[in-house]
Amino acid sequence: MNAPATLTKLRIDFVSDVVCPWCAIGLASLETALGRVGDGIEADLHFQPFELNPQMAAEGEDITEHLSRKYGIDAAQIERNREAIRLRGAEVGFRFGPRSRIVNTFDAHRLLHWAGLEGRQHELKRALLAAYHGEGQDPSDPDVLAASAAQAGLDAARAREVLASGRYADEVRANERHWLELGVNSVPAVIVNQRHLISGGQPPEVFEQALRQIAAQG
Repeated sequence: MNAPATLTKLRIDFVSDVVCPWCAIGLASLETALGRVGDGIEADLHFQPFELNPQMAAEGEDITEHLSRKYGIDAAQIERNREAIRLRGAEVGFRFGPRSRIVNTFDAHRLLHWAGLEGRQHELKRALLAAYHGEGQDPSDPDVLAASAAQAGLDAARAREVLASGRYADEVRANERHWLELGVNSVPAVIVNQRHLISGGQPPEVFEQALRQIAAQG
């Protein structure tokens, strides 16, 4: 009789923002890698908050104007970057559509915190990334957030209650400070077992190799 395969459990903290395109790519790549490593590795995945633009006004900003001012690049370079991102997304099965505005994401992070308590955080993260990057919807809009919650298998009415109440604001800000104090200043940042950092929207092969190496260390 063959001995049962050893199961290695890995805690994975995925620090990211909803409006970060490389975070969408990074998550899709990580999911692909987790599928490749098979049953020998079990991932305990936690989505941690990070705001690319914590001072963003409620009404948001035109995305081309924002990127041009923030990074000092012109519209032509922004379009080239968008095409590169679109192609990288397609390689890992994530579809990027048109996005015209960048918005404040604090409420989305509050809802993700609640979703984690409900055991549906991964599903909500997927829904929010698809809503913004795929459909160009506004993830600061309570209607979009509630619809994404419903898509993730959560109760839309309870999601609206969370959003209207301001609940989990303190928890989200504390978590944001925690990761900033640990030196996370760009996303996505993937931290395995609270000590191994994988930065950026890496290809699935990079995630797969790292996960196998970390699991082998025991």
